[in-house]
Amino acid sequence: MTRPRLDHFMSKLQSINRRRFLARANVLTFLLVVVFVFLCVRYLPTRGCQSDLQVSSSKTKYRLIVLILSNPDNLERRDTIRKTWLADHGHGATVRYFFVIGTQDILPEQRNTLQSEKEKFDDLLLLPRLLDSYATLTKKVLHALKAIHERHDFDYLLKCDDDSYVVLHKILKELDKWQNKGTRRELYWGFFNGRGQVKRNGPWKETDWILCDYYLPYALGGGYVLSYNLVKFIAKNVDILKLHNSEDISIGLWLAPLANIERKHDVRFDTEYRSRGCSNQYIITHKQTIPNMRSMHEYYQASGALCSKEVRNRMSYQYNWTAPPSQCCNRQSGIP
Repeated sequence: MTRPRLDHFMSKLQSINRRRFLARANVLTFLLVVVFVFLCVRYLPTRGCQSDLQVSSSKTKYRLIVLILSNPDNLERRDTIRKTWLADHGHGATVRYFFVIGTQDILPEQRNTLQSEKEKFDDLLLLPRLLDSYATLTKKVLHALKAIHERHDFDYLLKCDDDSYVVLHKILKELDKWQNKGTRRELYWGFFNGRGQVKRNGPWKETDWILCDYYLPYALGGGYVLSYNLVKFIAKNVDILKLHNSEDISIGLWLAPLANIERKHDVRFDTEYRSRGCSNQYIITHKQTIPNMRSMHEYYQASGALCSKEVRNRMSYQYNWTAPPSQCCNRQSGIP
């Protein structure tokens, strides 16, 4: 074989070998990606996989999102919360809060006031397709969770009302302690009730509750915490979830069949329809007036305690998860 032909032959051979090498490299790369995805889905927490596969996400990450249910006319309550328990959380970018308000069919002057408030504070979550009333409370929570899931990335979400006082730094500290335990369970944290009999009249009546004569165990609505994946589950299933009059009962129902949840009953959540009083152990206390919030905050700033004098208006209970729900919640003295 002449030299030119030999050079041509060797060049073609090298080209073939290069193509074979690249083909094998591509196949190997593909196999490695498949193995990575399999291991990610099979063995790693869902959030970790999402973080790796969505590095380019533009969502800002927060440790805690706080949703505070309000209504169009409660400007003084919102201002009071901004100047009290939200003012001194001291955690900057780790916490983001929103006052949730439905704006369908509100008066033009209400709309203008809310728009000015939104521009000034950037902390309103306005739901334009929601008529803000007690009858739409469950829908309000549902669509707020959906909007927050779509727009923000976070670890946990606290839902409360604009008559709740929250010791926010203690909530964050407890979340750190819970996560440091190393559990991979989802968190549903609040003051639980399992023996609530179904209301058949009054403002909380349920006309089409047919599951049983008790509500399923749920955390009371004055304040509860959900981990990200629980919010995600609700947000992704907005169109098929059954809505009942009480939003907290609805949350308990929606999460009832899910596996791998820690339902954490905490007596430091004073979140029932009527406050149990004042205890320095509380980290959320519901049904507070504007003057109560201001005086509570002033005293807490000065002394590190919520109450100048602890008061008990009704007894509390530790939830007995080993008993049937109808026997779960026996009130007794000595519990905050």
